[in-house]
Amino acid sequence: MAGRDASTAAAGEAEMDPDFAPGDGGPSFEFAFNSVNFSDRVLRIEVVASEDAPGFHEDAGGGSLADWARQRKRRREELRKEREFATHMSDQTNCNEVEAEECDAYEENQEEPVAMIEESPPSVGPDGMAAESCDEGQNIDSSWTVVSTPVLRVNTIYISSAILAAKSQFFFKLFSNGMKESDQRHATLRINDSEESALMELLSFMYSGKLSTTEPTLLLDILMAADKFEVVSCMRHCSQLLTSLPMTPESALLYLDLPCSISMATAVQPLTDAAKEFLANKYRDLTKFQDEVMNIPLAGVEAILSSNELQVASEDAIYDFLLRWARAQYPKSEERREILSSRLLPLVRFSHMTCRKLRKVLTCTDIDHEQATKCVTEALLYKADAPHRQRALAADTMTCQKFAERAYKYRPLKVVEFDRPYPQCIAYLDLKRDECSRLFPSGRIYSQAFHLAGQGFFLSAHCNMEQQSTFYCFGLFLGMQEKGSMSVTVDYEFAARTRPSGEFVSKYKGNYTFTGGKAVGYRNLFAIPWSTFMADDSLFFIDGMLHLRAELTIKQPS
Repeated sequence: MAGRDASTAAAGEAEMDPDFAPGDGGPSFEFAFNSVNFSDRVLRIEVVASEDAPGFHEDAGGGSLADWARQRKRRREELRKEREFATHMSDQTNCNEVEAEECDAYEENQEEPVAMIEESPPSVGPDGMAAESCDEGQNIDSSWTVVSTPVLRVNTIYISSAILAAKSQFFFKLFSNGMKESDQRHATLRINDSEESALMELLSFMYSGKLSTTEPTLLLDILMAADKFEVVSCMRHCSQLLTSLPMTPESALLYLDLPCSISMATAVQPLTDAAKEFLANKYRDLTKFQDEVMNIPLAGVEAILSSNELQVASEDAIYDFLLRWARAQYPKSEERREILSSRLLPLVRFSHMTCRKLRKVLTCTDIDHEQATKCVTEALLYKADAPHRQRALAADTMTCQKFAERAYKYRPLKVVEFDRPYPQCIAYLDLKRDECSRLFPSGRIYSQAFHLAGQGFFLSAHCNMEQQSTFYCFGLFLGMQEKGSMSVTVDYEFAARTRPSGEFVSKYKGNYTFTGGKAVGYRNLFAIPWSTFMADDSLFFIDGMLHLRAELTIKQPS
C-alpha cells in the first residue's frame, strides 16, 4: 500500500529484483558488467545538453521524468491561463486554441529509441569508461533527442549482447535481425544529460537485478528508461520500490500522469493503483477538502470519486461538485461536455440521487440529453426494484460501480408521493445493524431531504437516554429544513418491519406544526432498552437490516 514505511529500503542500499534471485532461476551476472573478458560488444553513449543547460532549445524535448514533469507543469499553467482567457473572452473567436490532451507535447516530441551501429570503435580507457569531448553537429541517430544538439561527452561501456537481449526487446532487435548491421561490434546511443544516471542504473540492473538507489526522482527516471528500452523486469522493480515509499499528493498525481505508454503497462499497474488508493484515502472527506480537490487534475478527481468509501453528504453533492469542477477546469462547452460524458458522469451513482436532483439532471445543458435520460431512467428503475435485486446489483462486480452506496453523511431514502386527496408522502429508511451499533451511546444518523408540499423534511435516528434517564434506547425524529418562515401542520406516523411476519407495524403517531429547523419524534420508538433492541434475537432486524417507514400528510395549511 502507498505510504508504507520504507525502512527496509534505506537510501543507497542495493535492491534486488526477485527475477534475478538464484532461488527463482534468475542468476546474477553482476560480475560481467562492463568487463572486457565477458563482453562481445562496445556501447557508445553520447551525452547531450539537457533542458536546464544554457542554450538548450525547448523543442528538442527531454526524456527524463524530471524534464517531462516540468513540461507538464508548464503545460498546465498555459492551460490555466487559456481557460481564464476563455472565461472572460468567450465571445471572441480569433483567440488561439489550446487543446488539453492526456498525451501532450512530451509524447509528440518522443520517438522510439534508436541506436546506430558503428564499425570503428572509439578510444576506450583501461577502466572501460572513457569520456571525450565532441564537436557540435555530428549527424548521429538519436535515441531520446534531436541530432543537432551538441554532444557534451561520450561514455563507452563493454556489454554482452546476450544478456542485454535477454532483458530488453529493444536490444534484442538491435542485436538480431532488427538492424542490418547488427553483426558489428559497436553501437551508439544518444541521451540527455539528465538521463545519464538512469541509463547507467538500467544497464547495471540488466546484469545484476539490483538498483543502487531508492531516491524517488531517480527511480522515476529509471522507470522511463526501462519503458523506452522495453526492460519489463526493471519497470516492475521500480514500480514496487516507488509503491513502498511514502507518498504525497504531488507524487501520486505524477504517477497517475505518467506518459501514456508507461501508464498502460501492466508492470506499472501496482504503482498507479497505489496512487489512486492514496488519493482516495487522503481526500475521503470530500466536504472537508472540496476547495483543494477543485484544483486537482482529471486523473486525480477520477481516482477520488471512484471510491466507495468517499465521505460526502449525498450523491447529489457529488453531482454538484463535478459540475462545478468541470465548469472551472473546462470553460469551453464542447470540451466540458465531452469530459463530463466520457470521464466524469460514469463516476456518479445516479441510483442514490434524490428524485428532485434527477429532474435537474434532465435539464442540465452541460450534459447530452440522451445520456442524461438514460442515466435517470436507469436510476428510477433501480429505485423501483425489489430490495434483494438492489443488493445483488450493488454486490455484483460488474455493476457495483453504478449501484454501491458510499459512506453518505445523509442516508438515502425511498419516497412515494401523492397529491390527492391531500399532499402525502411515504419515506422508507433502511439502516444496517452495524450502522445502528455505531450509534451507541449518543450518535445520530440523518436521512437525505425529501419534499412535501414544497417543504423539505428529513428523518434522524438517534441513540439517546430514555426520558427518565434510566437506560439507552433507539429514537426516531422528523425534522423540517430551515428554509423560509412558513409553518405547516403535518400528521405523521412511524412504523417498522417486525419479525416474524415482516410486515410494517405502527409504532408512533402524532400531529405537529412545523417551523424551519424544528423536529418532533419519539425518544424510545420501540419501548425497549438499547441492549434488547440490538440483541441477536431482536424483532426489528431482518437479515441484518432495520426497515423504518414515515408517513406524512398535510390536511390543512397553518
